[in-house]
Amino acid sequence: MQGTENATMLLGRVLLSLLFLIGGTTKLLGPAATQAMFVKQGLPMVEAAWVLAVVVEVGGELAMLFGLFTRPVGLVLAIWCVATALIAHSNIAERAQEIQFFKNMGLIGGFLYVAAFGAGAWSLDAWRSRRRSGIMASNCRRASGSRAHLRNRSSRGLPSPEAG
Repeated sequence: MQGTENATMLLGRVLLSLLFLIGGTTKLLGPAATQAMFVKQGLPMVEAAWVLAVVVEVGGELAMLFGLFTRPVGLVLAIWCVATALIAHSNIAERAQEIQFFKNMGLIGGFLYVAAFGAGAWSLDAWRSRRRSGIMASNCRRASGSRAHLRNRSSRGLPSPEAG
């Protein structure tokens, strides 16, 4: 992948993360206000809803920002945007709610795109993949080197180490 594509994917992840990092941090720091808003929207178990909102918005967006478990996180965040659009922004007769509803639809598209194509080369997912590939290649080289060593021993008429 080209450097421009990687930079664009990173910028996209950063921009997708900003909204929920700010909102999630606000929810984290103001639990009473957030729970009162949930009561106003008619949600049951507002304490559990608050915990879920903080975990999804802060945890999910940090994972998205750093490109960690990006594909499943992108899917979770897309589902979260559907839920929040239907719960908090469904009164599209009101102009502000209509804007928020369609903002969520746009975010869903962005998160589905990330879920489909991943985080790109500048991410923890890519780093983990390269690291795993390097470890596997190293193990394969070691294993093939051991087999070659055993073949050399047998070709010289020496017993294999397992025979003794």
